[in-house]
Amino acid sequence: MRILGVIPARFASTRLPGKPLADIGGKSMVHRVLERAARATCPGEVVVATDDQRIFDHVVSLGGHAVMTSPDHPSGTDRCYQALAQLGKERYDAVVNIQGDEPFLVPEQIDELCRTLVDAKGGIATLAHALTDDRDLDDTGKVKIVTDVHGDALYFSRAAIPVLRNHVSGVRHSVFPFLKHIGLYAYRSDVLGQIVQLSPSALERAESLEQLRWLENGFKVRVGITQYPSFCVDTPADLEEARRIADQH
Repeated sequence: MRILGVIPARFASTRLPGKPLADIGGKSMVHRVLERAARATCPGEVVVATDDQRIFDHVVSLGGHAVMTSPDHPSGTDRCYQALAQLGKERYDAVVNIQGDEPFLVPEQIDELCRTLVDAKGGIATLAHALTDDRDLDDTGKVKIVTDVHGDALYFSRAAIPVLRNHVSGVRHSVFPFLKHIGLYAYRSDVLGQIVQLSPSALERAESLEQLRWLENGFKVRVGITQYPSFCVDTPADLEEARRIADQH
């Protein structure tokens, strides 16, 4: 399978403007993500898809590959599709959407995701990690998943799902194997072309989760289980924590 890795890197982040260029231990955020993504074995090529000339020039100065995409894209999925279209849809069977705000991304996760996509009948795959901290259940910034017996997602939510109706007290994750979403996606190229044509859905608006649009329109999302956790930089506090982690290594 010919796979393109795309790192969407938007400059105008709502909570952390200029996030891709933020310094973390002497390297920019996008530099760290690019280095780690390049160590994965399944993508034949990794490209940064950005809407800002500063990010484009920075990536090129690092020896990386970048493409300019529209500043009007509502999601990284749309930016991935434009990157695919610019590079040639006929050249790649699939695209991996590599989050540009995970500076400590584990390259093996990308390869795990690619293997999950191979068996994904619906042509979309993502990853989840066993939840090990009950605080994540009540953190709306941490997305939870429930799946069917085949490993396809039934629902994504910012709430704790499922609700433990008869559970009174104690550690909830010891009672039920909750899954926390890892924000990597892989799509067959033809399926990616279909989902970017979909209009925002009611469930998506309610939870502010784009993947619910796909489920609501009947697309299947296969969920692979990874042993590796993730760390996403979404706020100034996250950025400071990332800098502390970088200083320790």
